[in-house]
Amino acid sequence: MYRSLFARDLLSELERLQRDFSTVFEPSPSIRGLSRGGYPALNVGSSPEAVEVYAFAPGLEPASIKVDLDRGVLSIAGERAPTLPEKSDEKTTLHQGERFAGRFRRVVSLPDDIDPNAVSASYRDGLLHISVKRRSATPARRIEIQ
Repeated sequence: MYRSLFARDLLSELERLQRDFSTVFEPSPSIRGLSRGGYPALNVGSSPEAVEVYAFAPGLEPASIKVDLDRGVLSIAGERAPTLPEKSDEKTTLHQGERFAGRFRRVVSLPDDIDPNAVSASYRDGLLHISVKRRSATPARRIEIQ
């Protein structure tokens, strides 16, 4: 049994490394969402007033999630503990383990008109909701040449 747990941990670690390398060499996703399949799953939408980001991350403590906004790039990071039993006997076998465990990081490039001082985040029932307000648009004006 320990051998199968070790193999599963090794494979999940290799998958995580592959995801990390792909995020380094691929351009970061924009608000349009160029990438799929990461953890947590994201829904990103916008309105004239705000950009709304929903991250589906059940089973996390809100204090363990780190949300940063720097120069128009929103990043969500944290770690999800494994749910496999720590001790097992020879009679127990894991046949399939699809629940993500380990460190995660998702990055989304936001539009230029967001207000970095008007960001709110809440976590409830496994859903992280981040709302980033947009700056009010200044009307165009004609400038007189002297």
